[in-house]
Amino acid sequence: MKKLLLVVDYQKDFVDGALGFAGAEKLDGPIAEKIAAYRAAGQDVAFTLDTHQENYLDTQEGRKLPVPHCLMHSEGWQLYGRTGQARDQDRDMVICKGAFPSLELANHLREHSYDQVELVGLVSYLCVLSNALMVKAALSEAEIVVDASCTAGPDPTLHEKALDLMEALQMTVINREA
Repeated sequence: MKKLLLVVDYQKDFVDGALGFAGAEKLDGPIAEKIAAYRAAGQDVAFTLDTHQENYLDTQEGRKLPVPHCLMHSEGWQLYGRTGQARDQDRDMVICKGAFPSLELANHLREHSYDQVELVGLVSYLCVLSNALMVKAALSEAEIVVDASCTAGPDPTLHEKALDLMEALQMTVINREA
């Protein structure tokens, strides 16, 4: 079975930077351990990076969320902690995306047949959800897994609703608190 671990936007600005929130840092160890497990099993790991330019406030997202974040090559744009250290620059695919979902990701996945794609990272109800939908569109027969213990968002109600929605969309949500 060919598997991919997709680490979505686990970047400094979402953990302890401009859009950071309490509890986001607790995902670092479990995500890094999951990366190591995928590697040990000979499976693939990929990362998305929320990526904005200096004109962020002039964009649609910037007008609706006027908090500059993840500006390309800034400290906040970097992957956070052990997760960042676990990235293999020679092996792992990295997709820089300027919007919540990534069409580049979907196009890449259509060319690479995976049986299962697991998503972890931030924010559950924005980039994780929207990229899970892109994965589902690209690989309609693959099992899409979201590890609830490795994703979060600053709004707990929206986080739970996102997990509900992903389950309703026939994605497998694992490690969800009862």
